Amino acid sequence: MTSDQTIQQHIRLACSKGDCRLFRNNTGTLRDQNGRPVQFGLCKGSADLIGWTSRTITEEMVGQKIAVFTSIEVKSTSGRVKPQQQQWLAAVQAAGGIAAVARSVADCKRLGLTGEA
Repeated sequence: MTSDQTIQQHIRLACSKGDCRLFRNNTGTLRDQNGRPVQFGLCKGSADLIGWTSRTITEEMVGQKIAVFTSIEVKSTSGRVKPQQQQWLAAVQAAGGIAAVARSVADCKRLGLTGEA
């Protein structure tokens, strides 16, 4: 079975060949030298890969591009999406962003993120 980390690396490489730029979003909490918790990354439940996808839109904006927030939760074939992760993906979609679970590069290809037809 392919690990989530390996799938993420393949997805990031494939998407970088198109109009999508994705970055690893590590989240968690560590204690500093005084024992105080320090949180890092976006909120709990946020996706593994975040970034943007360039899109050209509308007649009056012909030739201009916008950056559409993109959030990909990477899972192995047997990985399960947690409720907080599903809520994050739904919130991004509701706001007009691109958000999905990807278990392979092919999933990102179907979303139009890899620059391949």
